[in-house]
Amino acid sequence: MAKLAYSGFKDFLLFVIVCVLALSSSVSARPATFLQDFQVTWSDSHIRQLDGGRAIQLVLDQNSGCGFASKYKYLFGRVSIKIKLVPGDSAGTVTAFYMNSDTDSVRDELDFEFLGNRTGQPYTVQTNVYAHGKGDREQRINLWFDPSAEFHTYTIMWNHRHVVFYVDEVPIRVYKNNEAKGIPYPKFQPMGVFSTLWEADDWATRGGLEKIDWSKAPFYAYYKDFDIEGCPVPGPQNCASNANNWWEGAAYQALSPVEARRYRWVRMNHMIYDYCTDKSRYPVTPPECVAGI
Repeated sequence: MAKLAYSGFKDFLLFVIVCVLALSSSVSARPATFLQDFQVTWSDSHIRQLDGGRAIQLVLDQNSGCGFASKYKYLFGRVSIKIKLVPGDSAGTVTAFYMNSDTDSVRDELDFEFLGNRTGQPYTVQTNVYAHGKGDREQRINLWFDPSAEFHTYTIMWNHRHVVFYVDEVPIRVYKNNEAKGIPYPKFQPMGVFSTLWEADDWATRGGLEKIDWSKAPFYAYYKDFDIEGCPVPGPQNCASNANNWWEGAAYQALSPVEARRYRWVRMNHMIYDYCTDKSRYPVTPPECVAGI
């Protein structure tokens, strides 16, 4: 009886240890503090840590903008950040959140660019996809809420099947893997996670017609809940292609029926520009548009 009791106690103790380790692992994995996953790349004095590093403030003034990047590159996965954008008259400012292979002629890149506005006008989000050095795939939507009033979640999901850009779990853009039709797809180069706040009044607001009003400076954007789940590079050789990675699972190979309805709603009601239909730039429709994005 004593041996059985001891054996049962050991099993119970092992169960408790496993549960504690699992809980601590899941808690520490996300959301991370800023310095766990990121480092300042541009103008350290213009990025301020808040709430013990669980949030940051980006500052743009006449002296400088600023930027940060992940410490590692990743090959497939999901990146998500909550952002509260520049409020009020933000014309001429750009807040960017993107993934980039940090290579030149053949770079891969997945972009969120939030284009500032004059007070009362909707905030525009521009997305772009670079694959094997080819970009110029801009799409723009007007957000259906005020993104400067509170935090909203912006996510890039990237797997072997497609890239999906989400705003608060609403898909606003899908770029499918159409390699079988000879269309480049970003899958060979790991990408880092980057963000910047900068002045671009030569193009950002109404094509550069609305200039930045420096009397409204400094401009602030806020970030929190930094969440990167992917295959860090360097890392295990089989991680990127492992079918057991959750982002490669069946549930993430295509939009769910609910997501598909939300996606159509965004495209019908909030899209203001799509390179696929811009005949002045592309008299011949780009092949990925014909293949279905």
